[in-house]
Amino acid sequence: MKARSIASVDLDSYQRAARLILTHHLVTTTFPDRSALSSLRRWATELREDLLATFGYRLEVTETTARLFTVADRLDPGSGTTTATDRPFDRRRYAYLALAIAALGRGGGQITLSELADHVASDAGRVDGVDLDTGRAADRDAFVDAVAWLTVRGALALADGDAGGWASDPGRGEALYDIDRAVVAAMFRPPRALQHLTSVRALLGSSVPHGDSGEVRRRVRRALVQKPVVYAEELSDDEALQLALPRTTDEVELLTGLVCERRAEGVALVDTSGRLSDVRFPNTGTVAQVALLLAGEICDRVLDPDAAAPELMPLPADVHDALVAAIDGAIPRSGLFTPLVSATPGEFVDRPGGVSERAVAMHPLIEDSWITGTIGRLVHTYGRTFAAQWQADPVGLARAATERLEQMRLVVRTAGGVLALPALARFRGVTVSVRKRDPEIDLFPDSSPPGDLPSSSASTVSDSIDTEIS
Repeated sequence: MKARSIASVDLDSYQRAARLILTHHLVTTTFPDRSALSSLRRWATELREDLLATFGYRLEVTETTARLFTVADRLDPGSGTTTATDRPFDRRRYAYLALAIAALGRGGGQITLSELADHVASDAGRVDGVDLDTGRAADRDAFVDAVAWLTVRGALALADGDAGGWASDPGRGEALYDIDRAVVAAMFRPPRALQHLTSVRALLGSSVPHGDSGEVRRRVRRALVQKPVVYAEELSDDEALQLALPRTTDEVELLTGLVCERRAEGVALVDTSGRLSDVRFPNTGTVAQVALLLAGEICDRVLDPDAAAPELMPLPADVHDALVAAIDGAIPRSGLFTPLVSATPGEFVDRPGGVSERAVAMHPLIEDSWITGTIGRLVHTYGRTFAAQWQADPVGLARAATERLEQMRLVVRTAGGVLALPALARFRGVTVSVRKRDPEIDLFPDSSPPGDLPSSSASTVSDSIDTEIS
């Protein structure tokens, strides 16, 4: 491993570069910032070797781009990209993004927003269930979100005009973009030609031969950087054994500079710097704060000696196969190039040890009704510190907070409620303090305040809530 030979004075720089490419996968001259690419190019040779040996990831670095080709071992329904306002991309936005990348790959050096929309609309008309009508405001907004995503990452650069003006009125507004063809080419590089596939499984990590401990170890390491928590009960026997070996996590720690927190139930790669996490937890904001409060309440409920013990249940049946089947059912068979269709699309995971004889882990069931009541009580107690939209929507707040906990793999959704997973205990003992804003200081106690400020203006400032783990 190249990281072992790097001088201690340079190791932090190397680890920051590793975290950077593991977080963003695509780095350009402007994304995520103007200094990122130079820091990656400094360590390109070492990173290329270590990322391949540790995770099986392939790194390509050019003068203008750095692209990490990762390996997904299973589909994650919670992953995806968002708009500039953190709104998750829906099916329409993903379709427009894919078609825009295809259109830009055929373009020249510049293109107007309306021209790009015409190309996307023409291509969308040939795909069942997809269309782009620039006469519809919703379609224009979705298309502009896709273009904004490309602009942030450097595939497009605004040369003139305003995309917002075009979205409001395409007859009056317009925007001109420069195209960076190197970035466009680096964005979409699937490991297999999609026209040759009959199943999305062929894009996932291939099954490993019996006894290939190196690939099993890489698969576990990939899980460590792709998931907030890796639970041993979700792994095969060979994978659980690799997770328990110090060598598996030691090299991940050396490469990333993060710390693996090990428990009997599994391992979490703890990122106190916030430089590898796409979602930080705990965090500020109403949803994150309420999710942390809810985590503490669930821990208290599970450990409460005066209440009836919660029902214990195993993890719900794996929904991965159902998700694969749903995606495979949407593949347009008319677009397959049958002479080169993959005959064996590959399996997700190999269980060389046969059926596991490990005891099935059981987890406390927290009913939806209890969660709703608990959130209602939290809103009643601390609601004045919450964002206005959540004060009026406790049901939506309960759903958002639960989704945040599930996203962090602290709970898992099941019929009638959620199952509390072991890592949730890390957040027991949450304490709350309400920080009141200081009243406005009166600089003129013997006269009227200057200007036209109302004397009660300070009272309109909301209090805020602080939560911490004791």
